[in-house]
Amino acid sequence: MTEQRQQDNRPPTPSRRSQRRQTVAELRSQGRAGPGLRDILPGFLGMVLVTAGPVIGLAWLYRAYGLGALLLGALLLAAATLVGVPWRRAVVRRRGGRYTPAELAVLDDHGLAVAAERILRRDGWHVLPMPDDGRPRLYARDRRDRRLDVSFRPVEGGPDAAEPPGGPATLREPGGPADDRVIRVVISMGTYSPAEIEWASRPGGDHLVDGRQLQQWASGTSLDALGLLT
Repeated sequence: MTEQRQQDNRPPTPSRRSQRRQTVAELRSQGRAGPGLRDILPGFLGMVLVTAGPVIGLAWLYRAYGLGALLLGALLLAAATLVGVPWRRAVVRRRGGRYTPAELAVLDDHGLAVAAERILRRDGWHVLPMPDDGRPRLYARDRRDRRLDVSFRPVEGGPDAAEPPGGPATLREPGGPADDRVIRVVISMGTYSPAEIEWASRPGGDHLVDGRQLQQWASGTSLDALGLLT
């Protein structure tokens, strides 16, 4: 009788389904489980629509308007593919932090800040955009705990434009004091005057990135390889 009561007080044994769900949840929390059906279904449906949509459209054109409409539709589809595929690749490349000189040349100040943010992320920096009085400005940190205060100088700036807006770097830890070890970087798509270079070369001065170095950086060279953070 006592043994039967002890057996009745035992917690119920979890089913195989619940055990499997728990195991999958633990693996996903550790980043060791692959994507589930909910994760891949939207992408799969999108791929089906992209693949089947043109075929269905061409079939409808043929049935509604004949062979001439089918040939015209196929020609337009081929032209759209020739234009769309390189455009899509360029978008993906820029999002990955790689720009051509021609793409850099058409950027305004805010576009250049977006490009610099993507390039920093490409090189492993954690970036936090913090505009200063409407002017773009970035703060970044890498795995070596190096910290950057990145500002941007317009090409048409005067002799004093190399001075980062807002004065000294003010990067702070949450609830902590200001950090004086921040490396100040000024980026410009143009060139710097001898006065600007002399001003930046003082002890504790800024690291200047001109248009030529910016192109090298945007093409895949890191700031360290360019010798700008040494």
